[in-house]
Amino acid sequence: MSGRIKAEDIVYVREHAHIDDVVTAAGVALKSAGGGQKKGLCPFHDEKSPSFHVTPAKNYYHCFGCGVGGDVIDFIMKTDHLSFTETIERLASQIGYTLRYEEGGPTQPTSKRSRLYAAHVEAAKFYRDQLNTSVDAAHARELLTKRGFDKAACDTFGVGYAPQGWDSLTKHLRAAGFTIEELEEAGLSKMGERGPIDKFRNRIMWPIKDISGDVVGFGARKLASDEEDQGPKYLNTSETPIYKKSQVLYGLDMAKKDIAKNRQVVVVEGYTDVMACHLAGITTAVATCGTAFGDDHIRIIRRLLMDADAFRGEVIFTFDGDAAGQKAAMRAFGDDQKFVTQTFVAVEPDGLDPCDLRQEKGDLALRDLIAKRVPLFEFAIRTELKKHNLDTPEGRVNALATTAPLVAAIRDKSLRPEYIKSLAGWLGSEIEVVTASVNTALKKVAQTPTAPQPAAADDSWRPNPQEPTLMLEREVIKAKLQMPGLMQDWKTIEEAAFTHPAYRELRKIIDSFGNEIIELEKITDERMRMLFTELSVEPVRTDGAVSERYVISIVARLREVLVSRKIAELKSKLQRLNPVENQNLYNEAFAELVALESEKRGLHEQAMGSL
Repeated sequence: MSGRIKAEDIVYVREHAHIDDVVTAAGVALKSAGGGQKKGLCPFHDEKSPSFHVTPAKNYYHCFGCGVGGDVIDFIMKTDHLSFTETIERLASQIGYTLRYEEGGPTQPTSKRSRLYAAHVEAAKFYRDQLNTSVDAAHARELLTKRGFDKAACDTFGVGYAPQGWDSLTKHLRAAGFTIEELEEAGLSKMGERGPIDKFRNRIMWPIKDISGDVVGFGARKLASDEEDQGPKYLNTSETPIYKKSQVLYGLDMAKKDIAKNRQVVVVEGYTDVMACHLAGITTAVATCGTAFGDDHIRIIRRLLMDADAFRGEVIFTFDGDAAGQKAAMRAFGDDQKFVTQTFVAVEPDGLDPCDLRQEKGDLALRDLIAKRVPLFEFAIRTELKKHNLDTPEGRVNALATTAPLVAAIRDKSLRPEYIKSLAGWLGSEIEVVTASVNTALKKVAQTPTAPQPAAADDSWRPNPQEPTLMLEREVIKAKLQMPGLMQDWKTIEEAAFTHPAYRELRKIIDSFGNEIIELEKITDERMRMLFTELSVEPVRTDGAVSERYVISIVARLREVLVSRKIAELKSKLQRLNPVENQNLYNEAFAELVALESEKRGLHEQAMGSL
């Protein structure tokens, strides 16, 4: 078993794994927010406007929408569901740093997930070598060539070949040091009647990578020449600790930069379709991996399409022209409402998929297909209209009855009048008739009971960031966390200066670390962790650059506010005292009042003089 990672190595990884790079690699498009801040759409909840902030200088992130926050290590743990040790190992690998362990040195075995990643890397290399060099792979190379993919194309996408032998890959990986248990858990091997055998045999192999480029599984195509293979045409890796098909899009590791740059994503149906699109110059193409396009895929794409504070991108679905493709397009109509962007459909009239289209008509034809995309709403309505005979009154009435709910389902109210006009034209009906039918459908939608919403989390403990009376306290703590080198007067601030319980508690936590670097994982109170990252990331409220003079001024002002409260309390006390009956108490209180007034004047001058 692996020993503990040395503490200094953990510190090194935390400081050198830049959070903006890590967040971007996870598929969150970040834009500058000024003041050294970056922002994007939160990967932990759905939102229309970016509230997810990253502070590269501090290596912290915080979402002001859902309250989730942390450092670079915490981000990886949450997004990839890794343990602390696994996260450190992943980040160390990404920055090229060799970790040291308390026991046994760096040659000890790494975590289970790291082993699964390593097994897939080795398997991908094995399959690729087999395709390029094995005599038995001739029929696989021939099929790929017929589909328009030469060796260079196959190398670009890492395409490989799984040998016919029962345990070729299993023997290779065992010789490389992987155990049978690891290979089974990775979905690369399975137990046969006489022992472990390969999961994939005599198939063309596509390595499936996550958004960061790590191989997490394989897509395997059955070869027509293999009569013994009774399995499906396409067989994918079963779900494993590192492969969740609903959270992976094939080709996204290659397409993510152009998706973010061009504000466009093209969703196709297969591995060869992705290859064909990229080779034809459509470098924003991705595909699902043996599953329907779902909510997790939508969340991934929405984050990549974020442009400043709005979505100005396009999601283009390409479906086969057959009945299954039509059905998939209609299913996408329901998903469209989850995008705050423009959604289109591109269906080839002759029923050709992108790969076949490129083969038969060339790259230009494939690019034209994407260029001639039609809005998804229009496609869905026209698809329904095709089911009816519009030459008869009965057909038109029935068509209106089935298409009016589609128009009513459009959540963007500004689009509905335009589609009412279009539908009236396609039906040859009066606009008033179509409007009435859509309004009737809208009433039915409004009457449909919605699922009960979960109770909101209790956040009454959290200070309101906009509360004027607390703003100064908030700014002082932010300055302490974000610019500790400029905060020279922290210890002069009395505990009572912080009036909100959460700020007082956080101040105690900060003081408990002394001069040590505050490590997020050592803050055990989850609410305080949240507040810590929130204030570490939230921009300081100042027009100019944050300077030592500014920090001195806000500390002096905070102390001045406390002294003012003391003065008010003392004046109230003096009014209640009888100077004759309580002469000593009165004199002491009056002397204290004089001292406080003097202290207040000094703090006020310090605050104003530092501005």
